[in-house]
Amino acid sequence: MAGRIVERGHGRPIVVVPGVQGRCEWGLPTVQALAGLGRAITFSLCDEPSSGFAWREAMGFENYVAQLDEVLHATGAEDPVIVGVSYGGLIAAEYAARHAGAVAALVVASAPPPGWPLPPRARRYLMAPWFMTPFFWLGAPLRVYPELKASIPDRRARWHFAVDSCWRIAGAPASPTRMVRRLRWLEAAHSSLVQPLAVPAVIITGEPTLERVVPPAATLQYRAWFPHARVVELAGTGHNGSVTKAHEFAACVATLMASLPAANGRALPPSSEIVRAH
Repeated sequence: MAGRIVERGHGRPIVVVPGVQGRCEWGLPTVQALAGLGRAITFSLCDEPSSGFAWREAMGFENYVAQLDEVLHATGAEDPVIVGVSYGGLIAAEYAARHAGAVAALVVASAPPPGWPLPPRARRYLMAPWFMTPFFWLGAPLRVYPELKASIPDRRARWHFAVDSCWRIAGAPASPTRMVRRLRWLEAAHSSLVQPLAVPAVIITGEPTLERVVPPAATLQYRAWFPHARVVELAGTGHNGSVTKAHEFAACVATLMASLPAANGRALPPSSEIVRAH
């Protein structure tokens, strides 16, 4: 079965790997912003019925690494910039570790690192996903609102963003069963990230006080494997900065892409301090 792939724009391929909810629709504002930089490509994770990709239970997390390879071949995306958001960040980094020569650059945004211990709330969700789902969705507005208010201070703009997001999410609902399966696969995954890699990269986090899913300190562990990565704290965001501040997020990717000729032709620059992007 041929997988369903979304493409926007033209130029260097920028491949966006979605988060644990698995639906590419949730990140379409990010894809649209990145389409101003190149050929933005995205897809839903392969175990989503709407994705059109094949998968096997026994492969676990490996399904997603194999799917990313399939997407790159199907689209003819050579020397891509791979952007992994949240759960997708670990998929993207794992792919880069195995195919370093085939990846032009890597973006890891608010992503759990290999071996990340799930927080207590996620463990409760694993134990009783259907029981916990109503509490998860009912509590979602309270968890998201502080970040939304900080990201989009203007009330009218915030309202329009919220309505647009609700329509997109309602049209592409996340499955509790599949999200739980992905978290279990995450715990059982075997990582190829065992030594530093010379892949140009940027690591993007939100502010510690607004991030409610993956603490920035956890995402910053990726500096061990990408020691030359530029680190950006996206101001006024938590876990959803790639969507709430899609153009600022794209600007971080643009800076990375602008450095690629120099990075590929000379030794990588030393690790940078954390940059706070506004």
